[in-house]
Amino acid sequence: MDRFEKMWEQQEGFMNLLHEKRGFPKFPVDIYSKDGQKFLKTISHECMGELFEANQELKNCKSHRVTEVSSFNREAYVEELADSMHYLFEIIIASGISIDEFYSAYMSKGKKNFQRIEEGY
Repeated sequence: MDRFEKMWEQQEGFMNLLHEKRGFPKFPVDIYSKDGQKFLKTISHECMGELFEANQELKNCKSHRVTEVSSFNREAYVEELADSMHYLFEIIIASGISIDEFYSAYMSKGKKNFQRIEEGY
């Protein structure tokens, strides 16, 4: 089992635990229903929130700032990115997308991105 599969299985296990202990919806949700889509949108917002928190650690990214911030909390940055990845896996799993389907779509899109650059996109 590779690392990606381990991450996927850990998140799926956590989601099952949340379902048992905290009233987390049964998954996969009905992606065509209003309630299912509202739930997925809520998780997506949580994912984006974690990405925003990661961005808050990037103190030298302001183009108008002339001083350099010498400190960087790498540990906090990595943790926020990991939080966002947990939510991303949750979105995919709750949507009923299998690990194989997602991997195939990811690789296909990556190939398309390479082609676009090679073809002058």
